[in-house]
Amino acid sequence: MQFIDQAEIEVEAGKGGDGIVAFRREKYVPAGGPSGGYGGRGGSVIMVAKENLQTLLDFKYAHRFKAEDGDRGGPNNCSGAAGNDYIIEVPCGTAVYDAETGQLIGDFVEPEQTLCVAAGGKGGLGNKHFLSNSNRAPEYALPGLLGERRLLRLELKLLAEVGIIGLPNAGKSTLISALSAARPKVADYPFTTLIPNLGVVRKPSGDGTVFADIPGLIAGAHLGTGLGHDFLRHIERTRLLLHLVDVTSPDPIADYQTIQQELQAYGRGLAERRQILAINKVDAVNEVSASIIAQQLATLSQTSVFLISAATRQGLDELLHQIWLTLDQLNQEESKDLIPHLPST
Repeated sequence: MQFIDQAEIEVEAGKGGDGIVAFRREKYVPAGGPSGGYGGRGGSVIMVAKENLQTLLDFKYAHRFKAEDGDRGGPNNCSGAAGNDYIIEVPCGTAVYDAETGQLIGDFVEPEQTLCVAAGGKGGLGNKHFLSNSNRAPEYALPGLLGERRLLRLELKLLAEVGIIGLPNAGKSTLISALSAARPKVADYPFTTLIPNLGVVRKPSGDGTVFADIPGLIAGAHLGTGLGHDFLRHIERTRLLLHLVDVTSPDPIADYQTIQQELQAYGRGLAERRQILAINKVDAVNEVSASIIAQQLATLSQTSVFLISAATRQGLDELLHQIWLTLDQLNQEESKDLIPHLPST
């Protein structure tokens, strides 16, 4: 399945049906009066989040979506039928923007969440509506109103609790394949991963946690260099970042600083996101060298550093234990924020 995470579409709601001019024409009913019915309301365009969708691929080939128009009113005070709504299914994690103003219209984070992105036009009034003591036989009605028409930009941001970041060849794909059932492509050249990979890692309790392997960032990624600019948005929703540093790199310290600078430059709170730092591929160097680099990174980051090897699974149990512990701490902090603070007496 091709991974598409951006799309532009045009949506148009249905036009309201026209009201009509009509008068009662019945035997033995003199001066029946106006009986023109109202037009039906136009259909709306509604988006619904679906858990089974993972990409915006459908919008690569279909760009315009229009709801049904309402029917015109009928005689004998009959209203026209309302137009059917047009339902557009999108993946959970889709953000909807007005393409012309850039304003965020809606953000789908829960399955079956709905959003009306274009409201149908109101039906026109029939001549019955204009009956009054001074006008006993109105001979005019109103047309239906046009439905809303909008150009929308869709952006898919993956819903994952843990985002794995690092320079190309840091071992992110190897790690997610070692921790979960995901089987991304793995090779010894940069940019093996061209799309984000998702893997479900089981907690000791049996619950599943989604990890996202974000394609390699490089210097200048926030400006569009390399692949990182296209996928930085996918770590906006993550609650925890797992930063991998390749210990076999010529300068692991500079690698760590490069990623931190990109997070800072991209903004949107990524630099302040809780992080766990791990040095990967320690099986390829001697313990003394790995320890020295770990100490330097611990001093620089002011956090604990884990020594792991995704290929041999060395240190993964300790790393996962810290991930579960940190996620529990985040849950507790979020729960405290939801509890109202009562004034002291």
